[in-house]
Amino acid sequence: MSLLSILARGGWLMIPLALFSLVALGIFIERMLVLRKTQINLKAFLLKLRQRLGNRDIQGALMLCASTPSPIAKVLESGIRRYNQGREEIKEAIESAGRAEIYQLEKGFGALATIAGVAPLTGFLGTVTGMIRAFMRIQELGGNVNATVLAGGIWEALITTAAGLVVGILTLLAYNYLVGRVQRFVFELEVSSNNLLEMLTGNLEEEVSVK
Repeated sequence: MSLLSILARGGWLMIPLALFSLVALGIFIERMLVLRKTQINLKAFLLKLRQRLGNRDIQGALMLCASTPSPIAKVLESGIRRYNQGREEIKEAIESAGRAEIYQLEKGFGALATIAGVAPLTGFLGTVTGMIRAFMRIQELGGNVNATVLAGGIWEALITTAAGLVVGILTLLAYNYLVGRVQRFVFELEVSSNNLLEMLTGNLEEEVSVK
């Protein structure tokens, strides 16, 4: 038998399992495309930013952030726009923008976590209902069944468990991979934010000493 014909014997609960797998795959691909935008040469970007801020070229720094397709650049831009305010105001702007960007990156994570937990349970449910049907069939035959008939009913019932576990495991792996990518982004954001605060507050202190 082909794989498709084997899966078809799993019963109607194979339909939601198939939908779960398609939704999880769609979310994973979409999130991967979004997370690719966070990948920049952070060291080179911060170096260029330091050069502009070192020359007190605020507009140049803002233009650099605007032309850099990365959430980190957007977050730092919000801090640079408050360069003439105090350290706490700059830090608050960066943290607020950072939370907004992290929220955008984590969209769909809840759905992936739900599918990773629900898919195996759906498979177990299919096995239970399949076993019930198998034993009802045995009762209808008055117990006059051989081992072949009994084994056939059992393996058909176990198909949904196997399918549910496969969907759940793959979805969990995808979820953990995406979480790791976001955690890396958060780390890079913290490093960048600390660098920006150092640049801006250093410039502020120089301006105050000059005055």
